[in-house]
Amino acid sequence: MEIDEELEYQLGEVTRKTHDMEIPVMIIIEGPPASGKSRLSNALYMALDAKYTDFIATRPARGIDLRYPFMQRFWNHLPKAGDINIHFRSWYAQYIEYKEAGITENVAVDYGEIAEDMQNFEKMLHNNGYEVLKFYVNTSEEVRQRHLEKLKENPVLKWKAEEFEENLELFNYEEEMQDFVEEDQLIPWTEIDFENKNEAINTMFSTIIEKLEARIEKENTTPVPRIVSDFTRYFETELFTFDFEKEKIEKSEYKDILPDLQLKMREIQFRLYQHKIPLILVYEGMDAAGKGGNIKRTRERLDPTGYTVNAISAPTDMELAHHYLWRFATSIPRSGHIGFFDRSWYGRVLVERVEGFASQKEWTQAYDEIKDFEKSLCNSGAVILKFFLSLDKDEQLKRFEKREDNIEKQWKITSEDWRNREKWDRYLEASEDMIKKTDTDYAPWHIIPGNDKRYARIEVLKKIISACEKVLEDE
Repeated sequence: MEIDEELEYQLGEVTRKTHDMEIPVMIIIEGPPASGKSRLSNALYMALDAKYTDFIATRPARGIDLRYPFMQRFWNHLPKAGDINIHFRSWYAQYIEYKEAGITENVAVDYGEIAEDMQNFEKMLHNNGYEVLKFYVNTSEEVRQRHLEKLKENPVLKWKAEEFEENLELFNYEEEMQDFVEEDQLIPWTEIDFENKNEAINTMFSTIIEKLEARIEKENTTPVPRIVSDFTRYFETELFTFDFEKEKIEKSEYKDILPDLQLKMREIQFRLYQHKIPLILVYEGMDAAGKGGNIKRTRERLDPTGYTVNAISAPTDMELAHHYLWRFATSIPRSGHIGFFDRSWYGRVLVERVEGFASQKEWTQAYDEIKDFEKSLCNSGAVILKFFLSLDKDEQLKRFEKREDNIEKQWKITSEDWRNREKWDRYLEASEDMIKKTDTDYAPWHIIPGNDKRYARIEVLKKIISACEKVLEDE
């Protein structure tokens, strides 16, 4: 059998359409050593337009890779809208290597939970418009041995045969993968027998064409979701009911307490580094609630080589072309480091919900997606603490006016801030929904009264230190 040139033409045509329709495509190719997956992958790569196709070969995790969450490399390689990624080996091969080789760096729980993270990752991609196709390439032991013998006879490629044989001895890849392939998954596997190379290529091409044509048809017949406003007309908060007059600290007491807490925080930083525990600190809250000042006092005495501050603003065009979590997932700190997020992925259920930048389906499904994302970080050893700095509407007005009157702080106040203030009740309701639906044991929310900035800074530092000390005691 020859390669069907008509199929190759159709594949080029259908992928040009998905590119024009900005549908991101991920093609996963797995298979045991010497199964023929590299030849199949190359045939696919050659048939696609190189302008919007990337080939990602997932090598074994080593060195710096082990300092990041298990799924980090795959977040880094997420295609933007309209692009195609071919993953030669994927999170499945990485999972098997971790498990079979007993790799424990940056994996804090059993592999059952890591496998669940992988499925949640695929569900998140599927629910957000990524077209994911998974192929498992296999062939008989006899054919694989013939492949290996041919490689051994070639002095230039002999090393490759030796590497294949070494991997066969080290990892029980085939049995582990067969369990995944036979599992009932949201995105099923297509098995390809590589007994005949050209037949295998034709099978892969026709499968991709069929899947993408179905997706194009679905896109053409699915109406654009309407932006629905579902806010309560007379919203009354249950969470933000502080007696702000009581949540205060005297300036003299603040000056006595703060330096000791900051030194304690510095000690925590070094202990986290020693135990290779990443710390993720998320700050949300009303405009002018003091998030930036709070972060400044927390990191004031830290070693700057061990932390990063991510000040989140409106997404760029490149960020908008990716999944909304992409720009945050690619900024997660490596093990032993601290990542501050001045605003975060919660923008999906706050500003995007309130301002109508996300459909109701998008922001409602984001609650579970965010919890799954945070759980995967926790499963890779991270400590996650989330702070919501709250203040009352009168205090916010005072701070806005003070900023406008101070030439050195006028840059902090914009017309956007005043416009957001007009939607105070909507932001309050969205914030309350967010906290109720995403407060978990592994990534808890702490609501901090912020009318008194000094009080808020002390409270946040105390909670960070307390949570980290508990984790370090367990270590």
